[in-house]
Amino acid sequence: MSIIMCQLLGMNCNVPTDICFSFDGFSRRGGQTGDHRDGFGIAFFEGRGVKLFLDSKPTIESSIAQHIKENPIHSLNVIAHIRKATKGKIALENCHPFIREMWGRYWIFAHNGNLESFEPTLPLHYHAVGDTDSELAFCHMLDYLYDRFGSHYPPLRPLTDAIKEISQKISSHGPFNFLLSNGEFMFCHCSTKLSYIVRQAPFTHAHLVDEDVTVDFGLVTTTKDRVAVIATEPLTDNEIWTPIVPGELLVFNQGQPITLDN
Repeated sequence: MSIIMCQLLGMNCNVPTDICFSFDGFSRRGGQTGDHRDGFGIAFFEGRGVKLFLDSKPTIESSIAQHIKENPIHSLNVIAHIRKATKGKIALENCHPFIREMWGRYWIFAHNGNLESFEPTLPLHYHAVGDTDSELAFCHMLDYLYDRFGSHYPPLRPLTDAIKEISQKISSHGPFNFLLSNGEFMFCHCSTKLSYIVRQAPFTHAHLVDEDVTVDFGLVTTTKDRVAVIATEPLTDNEIWTPIVPGELLVFNQGQPITLDN
């Protein structure tokens, strides 16, 4: 499997779900099946709160990653990231996902890509702590949204349109694949490579690409469950993953991509 740059993993569900199966395969890319040894992170929404775990070690060497595998956390929205450093030193402050507050709710963000000559205007409200282009882009996005809508959380359609507009501008500097969530919606922007799968009844078996592990989701779900998983590279080899078209921004809610009213 050819893996380039960082790896993204997202999950959006209609009922709180654990990400252990997907994360088990995904974590192998942090030094075993992929050369991504520059840190990792994973964030889980719980209501309006967030549990965030970061480590500058590779996932295959991280006791934190092992803890995540052994202690399922159920969530409606999860974002994980395995880093292959292109800009910024290997350090905890440069590990994704990044988190900020806006409009009284947390936003988490992870990016795959490399932005060249990206020098946005001086920040208004949000400042980067580390020295990655990813965190700088996240702060610039939030500044753009806050400047656009002020102190009030906007309706979904104009919010999505604004996220797409700023994403297109940032993409002019290089690949800008990202996952962004506020705990209710998952925004997924594809610049070069990103795919998703929606699992719902009737559930079947799934086999990981990165490890010889199979799970029968029919034994661990109900007929009402629906789970969308988004990843840089498909995590399973016996399911049909849908590629997101480069330049497209998808919004997931309740475990599926949604169509916005005009």
